[in-house]
Amino acid sequence: MSLRHEDPRGLHPVPGVLSHAVVVEKAGLVYLSGQIAWNEAGDLVGAGDHGKQAEQIVRNIDTALAAVGTDRSRVVKETIYIADYRPDIVAPIMAALRQGTATPPPAQTMVGVAALFAPEFLVEIDIVAAL
Repeated sequence: MSLRHEDPRGLHPVPGVLSHAVVVEKAGLVYLSGQIAWNEAGDLVGAGDHGKQAEQIVRNIDTALAAVGTDRSRVVKETIYIADYRPDIVAPIMAALRQGTATPPPAQTMVGVAALFAPEFLVEIDIVAAL
């Protein structure tokens, strides 16, 4: 099976830790690593604000998907991890994810978690998309 590992420009590089995107050529799929609210320099965007963090995550997702030749209209599965989950924070997260897409929503799993890899990060989203 042919795999292509991508670390697109515009995303914070983490060499030796993860690939931001792995393309499974024969299956016509791309798997994104969980995206968090950091910019290209690795700085947190949206401290303390789930919605603002989701907006940065969507920018990261768009960057990664564009680098492999697809976009959010081709997402087939998303998994959303939310630290400090409360029902009222779902709306701004979903608004960020759905902005700019006119397609039916993909399959989804939403998980409330005690914490992500660092306490200031509140949302992490991983994606599977068709090419």
